[in-house]
Amino acid sequence: MAKAKSAFVCTECGAEYSKWQGQCSNCREWNTLTEICLGSARPGASTPGSSGARGGYAGTLSREVVDLSGVDLTEVPRFSSTFEEFDRVLGGGLVPGSAVLLGGHPGAGKSTLLLQTACRLAQSKRVLYVTGEESLSQVAMRAHRLQLPTQGLKMLAETSIETLLAVAERERPEVLIIDSIQTMHLEDIGSAPGGVAQVRESAAALTRFAKQSNTVLLLVGHVTKDGTLAGPKVLEHMIDASLLLEGGSDSRFRTLRGQKNRFGAINELGVFAMVELGLKEVKNPSAIFLSRSEEQASGSLVMVVWEGTRPILVEVQALLDESALGNPRRVAVGLDHNRLAMLLAVLHKHGGLFTGDQDVFLNVVGGVKVLETSADLAVLLAVVSSLQNRPLPRELVVFGEVGLSGEIRPVPSGQERIVEAAKHGFTRAIVPRGNAPKKAPAGMQVVAVDKLAEALEAL
Repeated sequence: MAKAKSAFVCTECGAEYSKWQGQCSNCREWNTLTEICLGSARPGASTPGSSGARGGYAGTLSREVVDLSGVDLTEVPRFSSTFEEFDRVLGGGLVPGSAVLLGGHPGAGKSTLLLQTACRLAQSKRVLYVTGEESLSQVAMRAHRLQLPTQGLKMLAETSIETLLAVAERERPEVLIIDSIQTMHLEDIGSAPGGVAQVRESAAALTRFAKQSNTVLLLVGHVTKDGTLAGPKVLEHMIDASLLLEGGSDSRFRTLRGQKNRFGAINELGVFAMVELGLKEVKNPSAIFLSRSEEQASGSLVMVVWEGTRPILVEVQALLDESALGNPRRVAVGLDHNRLAMLLAVLHKHGGLFTGDQDVFLNVVGGVKVLETSADLAVLLAVVSSLQNRPLPRELVVFGEVGLSGEIRPVPSGQERIVEAAKHGFTRAIVPRGNAPKKAPAGMQVVAVDKLAEALEAL
């Protein structure tokens, strides 16, 4: 009898162990090890998960030692996904032989985006769309409602990896879409679909097929309540690109952000609008996020953030109200909550303005999540505007990082941010001195500051 081989995998970081232990030695988390079956260990036989993520690259790795200077630098071939915003986040388009994971909350539009992409690509390429969550009639009804071209798109309703790969071997698609990886299962794995073992080994088998057949693999993945990808972390190590589609049910805008990309930058942002006919590209996000009311209100200010390779103008709103609680609230939507607390302390220490008795609410209009520190100065000036109930000029734009000693630090691509603001009609900018241009754009007054006190005086 062949002996069954098993291992214990951490669901947080993907570390493997030969036996169970209470704490993962790699990420230091407790009770995260789950046993997975690796199949039967026969002499000379390989199991679906025996090589983990590394098994997927067996057909593409060089077996000979070569000198780095002799490696071919030919550009990796790409083809368009038919969405410019999708291509932007991918780094220029889809790469044959790559595995891309698209995650997001239910209702974000993952299936809609991939169905639109599949129907368009099917007009010129061989595409196989595998659905494990919906019936073929449900997918066809959605395609009909979105008025998509359905000719040429091959469909398969299947959850068995063995059957799926057999069909893929016969059809030889150039693009293979799996919706979703949590529904797929291997017969040799005893656990239920969606479990650590099934997700890990199913993704490994599909990635191996994509690498060996030069097929573009697009996987749909669900996320947990805290926004992280459901399943083992090792899944993120297997794939080449991990994308997250964000957007609440109360917003018609969706943002596609890269979290990992072996073929491009990870800080690119694609913006879509959910309309009756599916997801529509927003090629000028600044115009969308700057749809401000005509009436001037205190606490409202426009800032310039840098997303990937382009600047985007977004509006930040602050609301301060006298707190009736012993511990005033600090609420930040679209910004880092901990950084808000730090900036309020800097405002008190170096700006002389006390907010310890105020409830502070911050919001970035349009549902955008601002991850960079260039928003610091705009956040503080919006807070001051609301605190003193004095509206800021509508033609004012602000960016800059604030240090703990009250200094205003320069940020990358400052010149491009100022030019973008001038294009949208802004005539005054408060920026770090290190970002002040030698010659300001026509019609733009640039105020360069070194300290927070100087920025407050400039208002």
